[in-house]
Amino acid sequence: MSVWKSLLLRIGENCPDYGTSSDFKEHIETCFGVLRRELEHSAHDVLQFLIQCAEQLPHKIPLYSTVIGLLNLENEDFIRKLVENTQSNFQDALDTGNCNKIRILMRFLTAMMCSKVLHPSSLVIVFETLLSSAATTVDEEKGNPSWQSRADFYITCILSCLPWGGAELIEQVPEEIERVMVGVEAYLSIRKHVSDTGLSFFEADDDSAKVSTDKDFLEDLWDRIQVLSNNGWKLDSVPRPHLSFEAQLVNGKSHEFGPISCPDQPELPSTSSNITYGKQKHDAESIYPQRIRRLNIFPANKTEDMEPMDRFIVEEYLLDVLFFLNGCRKECASFMAGLPVPFRYEYLMAETIFSQLLLLPQPPFRPTYYTLVIMDLCKALPGAFPGVVAGAVRALFEKIADLDMECRTRLILWFSHHLSNFQFIWPWEEWAYVLELPKWAPQRVFVQEVLEREVRLSYWEKVKQSIESAPGLEELLPPKGTPNFKFSVEESMEGNEQHALAAELRNMVKGRASAREIILWIEESLFPVHGMEVTLTVVVQTLLDIGSKSFTHLITVLERYGQVIAKLCADQDKQVMLITEIDSYWKNNAQMTALAIDRMMGYRLLSNLAIVRWVFSPENVEQFHLSDRSWEILRNAVGKTYNRVCDLRKEILSLKKNIVSAEDAAATAKAELVAAESKLSLMDGEPVLGENPMRLKRLKSYAEKAKEEEVSARESLEAKEALLARDLDEFEALFFFLYKSFVNVLMERLPEASKVVTLQGLKSIHADSVSVDLEESSAMEVDDENGKSKSQLNGARTGNTYNVGEKEQWCLSTLGYLKAFSRQYASEIWPHMERLDAEVITENVHPLIRKAIYCGLRRSTDGL
Repeated sequence: MSVWKSLLLRIGENCPDYGTSSDFKEHIETCFGVLRRELEHSAHDVLQFLIQCAEQLPHKIPLYSTVIGLLNLENEDFIRKLVENTQSNFQDALDTGNCNKIRILMRFLTAMMCSKVLHPSSLVIVFETLLSSAATTVDEEKGNPSWQSRADFYITCILSCLPWGGAELIEQVPEEIERVMVGVEAYLSIRKHVSDTGLSFFEADDDSAKVSTDKDFLEDLWDRIQVLSNNGWKLDSVPRPHLSFEAQLVNGKSHEFGPISCPDQPELPSTSSNITYGKQKHDAESIYPQRIRRLNIFPANKTEDMEPMDRFIVEEYLLDVLFFLNGCRKECASFMAGLPVPFRYEYLMAETIFSQLLLLPQPPFRPTYYTLVIMDLCKALPGAFPGVVAGAVRALFEKIADLDMECRTRLILWFSHHLSNFQFIWPWEEWAYVLELPKWAPQRVFVQEVLEREVRLSYWEKVKQSIESAPGLEELLPPKGTPNFKFSVEESMEGNEQHALAAELRNMVKGRASAREIILWIEESLFPVHGMEVTLTVVVQTLLDIGSKSFTHLITVLERYGQVIAKLCADQDKQVMLITEIDSYWKNNAQMTALAIDRMMGYRLLSNLAIVRWVFSPENVEQFHLSDRSWEILRNAVGKTYNRVCDLRKEILSLKKNIVSAEDAAATAKAELVAAESKLSLMDGEPVLGENPMRLKRLKSYAEKAKEEEVSARESLEAKEALLARDLDEFEALFFFLYKSFVNVLMERLPEASKVVTLQGLKSIHADSVSVDLEESSAMEVDDENGKSKSQLNGARTGNTYNVGEKEQWCLSTLGYLKAFSRQYASEIWPHMERLDAEVITENVHPLIRKAIYCGLRRSTDGL
């Protein structure tokens, strides 16, 4: 890498590029000196790389803008081009709805204003353009209030710039910035309060008073800005290196920023209804999502004491680093551990990372990324961060009963993966009390699922060894994972004939018999004599046993003998029987059960509807609140169906681009051919229409080939669009069947709607009966000689009891999963909302079912 690039990248860091100095002023002077010389022969490269650094290392923007301010004193024309490029990038970001780029470039503009590169009035015009668009959007008559999320985003961008330049704007253009602040206040008075319903980490009750009093993200940011303004815009978290060069920078020319325009909001639908409003609102929130939902894990007395706006700035830094350095986890952890702030922030850092890991409806990146970042931070800050992470786990464990089901699953996957990177070391004795809890208690289920996932990442004996400090927890370990083959030699020989059939099939496979030969053997010797049930059991169990040594063995068996299974299980009923056999064979290994079913679905040996039917069979339904086994299989089935749709959409988008290119190529080739044919040339002294025959032949060949490619691309597009239409129909059928299955099992078990209409009411049913029993028995307790009651002697701990009954917990868990599925696939469900209301969420459906679906879809629950 060039020296000047390395200096730009590493500015502000303790690194060899800047020697032993860690002083911002010296770094800026060194970088400026090298860049000034580089401009003479690489001005274009410097310009592009400088903007790229500002966009992708935004926590260094004050340093970059100061360097730019110094360059402005030497080369105004270069800086004018840089401002023009920034304006072009900013307009592109607005047009495409690139939220991160919009936000970062606005911060960049603000910092350049502080360095006298940009005229403050130009920045105010940018603010007012966004403010005007936001105010128009939420106007009931002129705008489209369903797109309030975009309007809120614009206002958030304006307010989040002020910590970087509020003091300068107040000093240089006080009246103009005051006008902006009045406009923001007016906007806040007309917008609707935004509720986190459906996206909160913890299951919240229908407490309308609480919802109306809690401030949403934008209202909270406005309050922080007011506090900052009252404190004279003084901040510890924003470096102000430009002040060290103020005497020089004031002599630079302030450039004007070109005009920008905000995209128009979509038109209101012709027929306005709750559903059409909800669809547009969902679309808007998908493009302009709220960047963070704060997860307050630690009590106030444990977290770092800092000003409200400093907390916001550190969150911004952390989120920026997580976003822009997602491809280099070690660099990411290094930057996160060394932010340019003069105070400690480990607790806030942990809360911010966990808020992203558990963010709903989905985290910005794969959960594995956050696992690796947390792991690297524990290694980078060994004296501080591991203890903070452990504290976060303990705090979340205490609240696990109220944690959203999707968040709970992610926490289990993260924690087991995290422990696998640290020799599975954890003070399990702290959680040994879960054995005293009922088997459906969320804390007990959490420990059980973490141990099961640990076994997948290691081996059974290793995990057993890790819980030696709490040996009783061995009860929660999964079985050792060995297959349960019905026809093994160890089994009793009562089914002697079936054992012989299984052995015969195994020998045929060992003899490399073809799938066709095995099908003939089944049709002639097995099915006519023993019937379908025995046939299916023998074939499936034997093939699974042959493929049981490894995942590769399983794939080989399915590829070679998938036709046999397909022939046997041609309809949904047989496929349900097939899944039952898989579950029976791998009953000791949840991972292999899920993998085998997933692979068979991939080979189209199993339909998603058959999987849903099996998951909602009575024996599985009874386990919904006790294990993740069935839910994992269901998640995989729905996810695979959805991924097929997504993959086809990407292919269609690519094909459409190819068609445009092919059309252009065909038109160009045809135009060249026509032009060549129209020319006159001399042949044997006589004028002849057309150019050289060889060139004409070549051009004609090019034109024909280009046309063929265009036709081929169009045919491919038609085929893919037909496949997409089929898969969309399949996904729609899947979700309606899934919803109806949820409704059927929930309606059988939920208390009467007249008795329970909230989750809190559902939780309190069993607790109320327990409290009555306790009151009746309290008078019967006999004190011992020390005056302690029996309950005290027996070590009853109020913090280690769980007072929700099994039936109620089953309902809570199943409703939680219903909400999670609705939320995850909301984009595909909204287009079918009218049918969903007509067929699933009917008037007779329980209010809690309706609320779970509506919350997942972020649909208004007014009147529920």
